[in-house]
Amino acid sequence: MANFLTGNDNPKSIAKALVLPRVLGSSISTSFGMKIQKLISELFEGFGSTTSGIDIEFIDAIDGRKKYCQLKSGPNTINYDDVETIFGHFNGTINLARTNNLNIGINDLIVGIIYGNRSELSSHYMRINEKYQVIIGMDFWYHLTGKKDFYFDLIDAVGEVALEVDGTKIIQETIETLSLDIKAKLF
Repeated sequence: MANFLTGNDNPKSIAKALVLPRVLGSSISTSFGMKIQKLISELFEGFGSTTSGIDIEFIDAIDGRKKYCQLKSGPNTINYDDVETIFGHFNGTINLARTNNLNIGINDLIVGIIYGNRSELSSHYMRINEKYQVIIGMDFWYHLTGKKDFYFDLIDAVGEVALEVDGTKIIQETIETLSLDIKAKLF
């Protein structure tokens, strides 16, 4: 991989091949998703969930029913195995609800995707949507807040902060440190 990325396999190239996919791939999506989950819990008191596999619980501003939601960051952020995991979490929630005589309908278990459009959903999300509702981007935030424009306000706020952030220094420092570790182990 290092050779493909940089044309050689020296310690710095190996470090880049290890660090860059993590920075640009699922690691940042997971970190972003956890931060959004915390933000939602702090902004909308009591939205955190104690139910295993459920990230937040909220009263849907559209239908007035309580939703049990697994949060995902974007329209392409899960893989094939994640579908079965989500199904397992939702089935566990349904079984727990039955045990505790709670009225949870199939439409009350949702996957909420923080950003994107329905047309961008991966085939994995589409598979989930055959059984459970997948709500994405503007629709998700509307169901959560009851405010049609909340999504656009959120994008504007995130965009302003993103313009101020430059991660190149920390990425370069991480690559340098890792390349020294690799060099020490190889030589």
